[in-house]
Amino acid sequence: MERVDVSILGREYSLACLPAEKEALLAAVRLVDQRMLAIKGAAKVVGNERIAVMAAIQIAGELLRMRAPDGPLANVAVGDFKRKIEDMHTMLDQVVGLPAQSR
Repeated sequence: MERVDVSILGREYSLACLPAEKEALLAAVRLVDQRMLAIKGAAKVVGNERIAVMAAIQIAGELLRMRAPDGPLANVAVGDFKRKIEDMHTMLDQVVGLPAQSR
């Protein structure tokens, strides 16, 4: 595990993650921090806890819409989605003439 120091809404946190997951963790932290800053600025919400809850609800709502039966990822398992992307990468590599790369 790797220790990662981050800042969310001006407050410092020390998190642990696998080295391979560090970039995804930092992207998630940026999303949460941006969402919380936007809520704090737009809604004039007082209290970091309320801001965090509102941000969590917004992000969860977006996730649920993506998973909705009529959403863009309806009936697609994550593994299938990843496999399709890998297949597209392989086809593009073949068209461009690059050797296949392990992903």
